[in-house]
Amino acid sequence: MSGRVRQAPPRDAIVCGRRGEGALGHCDVHAVDPARVVAVRARLVPLDVAGRMAALFKVLADQSRCRLMAAIIEAGELCVCDLAATVGMSESNVSHHLRVLRAHGLVRARRAGKMVFYSPDDAHVRVLLEITREHVQHGEGRSRGGRA
Repeated sequence: MSGRVRQAPPRDAIVCGRRGEGALGHCDVHAVDPARVVAVRARLVPLDVAGRMAALFKVLADQSRCRLMAAIIEAGELCVCDLAATVGMSESNVSHHLRVLRAHGLVRARRAGKMVFYSPDDAHVRVLLEITREHVQHGEGRSRGGRA
């Protein structure tokens, strides 16, 4: 070990990895393209928006909710009893999941007498679920570790 003291980089410095990491996912150098990093940082999703995005994906990280959303998107609008029959769940369980989906702006409710009908909240919800489904089905023929 030499007598040189290693100084920490300035607080706003752009540093990539640590010397010797070299593992997949880490750079083995300290030189980066500062202009590119600054440009991407300027367009990066703000932390509060990223938090809301993560919360939305967390809500959708439930098989029952994904199936309910798929049924609602397929039908355009369904009442609780028809949703329960479609996905094979109790009306109580369906109602619980619909409350969560509604609280996160994924579905909206329309009351008609004693019946409550649910539909996708807007076109973004439909697109989000359709793209997710396509992505999952597209990857079924590939290995989990990467592209086959």
